[in-house]
Amino acid sequence: MTLSPQVPPYKIPEYSLTGDLLAYLNCGLQYRYHNRGCLPPSRPIQLWFGEFIHSVMEEAFLQWKQDAQKKIFPWMWNPDIRNIEQEIGKRLRARGLIPPARIFCPYDSSYRRQGWCPDGKHPHKLIASRRAEEAINTWGVHLFPLIDSAEVRLKGIRDMPGSTGERRCDYYEITGIIDVISSVNLRNSLSGNLILHYMQRNPAVKKYIDSLKGPEYEIIVDYKGMGRPSLGDPRRTWTYHEWQILTYAWLRSQQPDARPVAAGIIFYLNELAPVRRDIRELRESVERGSTDVVPQGQDLDVVQSLGRNVPFPFLSREFREERSIRIIPMSEERVQASLHEFDTVVKNIESCVHLEVSGNGIRSSWPAQPLERMCTLCDFRTFCPHPDVSEYGESR
Repeated sequence: MTLSPQVPPYKIPEYSLTGDLLAYLNCGLQYRYHNRGCLPPSRPIQLWFGEFIHSVMEEAFLQWKQDAQKKIFPWMWNPDIRNIEQEIGKRLRARGLIPPARIFCPYDSSYRRQGWCPDGKHPHKLIASRRAEEAINTWGVHLFPLIDSAEVRLKGIRDMPGSTGERRCDYYEITGIIDVISSVNLRNSLSGNLILHYMQRNPAVKKYIDSLKGPEYEIIVDYKGMGRPSLGDPRRTWTYHEWQILTYAWLRSQQPDARPVAAGIIFYLNELAPVRRDIRELRESVERGSTDVVPQGQDLDVVQSLGRNVPFPFLSREFREERSIRIIPMSEERVQASLHEFDTVVKNIESCVHLEVSGNGIRSSWPAQPLERMCTLCDFRTFCPHPDVSEYGESR
């Protein structure tokens, strides 16, 4: 009896939109250590808050769906939202994600010590709680009735870019998790819905909806635990987020139950409860002319004075709402352009993998893209070839 040699498994590389493609665009070397080297960040501030706000919004929707009393807005922070926060905090702690000091109060009123809070009078409504409360009471009332599915995992297969001799396989898998897919029927659309109002204000989206042959369409929604990016952001975050949503639309279109995607919506939830550092960055964006939502009147006075002598939350509700929502129209040309851009990112990552496998060192194979804020918090800045920090570890 002749035994044939075992054929090695044919594994298609898998690339996540956020965990791989956007992470590589931020910094290739940091991506190599965190995502491929499985080295967790020592100060996961953005990671913790991103997980926190996503989970809070998902749990709030589930409670809204199951409890008739939760259909009434606004929700009280304590106990309605506070109970959700504490449960999410425990889940994150079980995964090793600990909230940074002065961001979130994990204690109840029975805890007598100060802990990570300003004093021992628990619970405290710190900035994470303020943003969770604003997100639910500002957008939950309008978004929850539109939600068809939450936390939708999508996958798609694309041709591997690059020449045949350099590719390790013929295809790659692209994956993503859509926070919310909203289903809208033109025959019974909700009157007074603020989200649909903003969509109708966008000429490209309105034109697309008016051209639909059927009455139903979908909206892809993504939460971002950050402020609205500047148009002049050196990291091109504004552009990368658009690519992400357009690629989600392509992944969604591959599913048999998909309806036409009329638009994507990004909620920049930090805009609902800004701190003074956010106002400082907004003032800089206004001075450079690099923001698409510009303050007027009293809001402009607050921004120019950096919020001094103004009670929280500093800016008017209307302006904060407009800053926090971003509408992204859909078209086949724009979707294909975003896919082409991500194909290029995959090609660059595969080239880095090839260089490292061929014997080059990690720092020689993966590009470091220095930027002051990211480098200051990066665990690898001490041995990075191009850190954007001073010799004392402070940002330039």
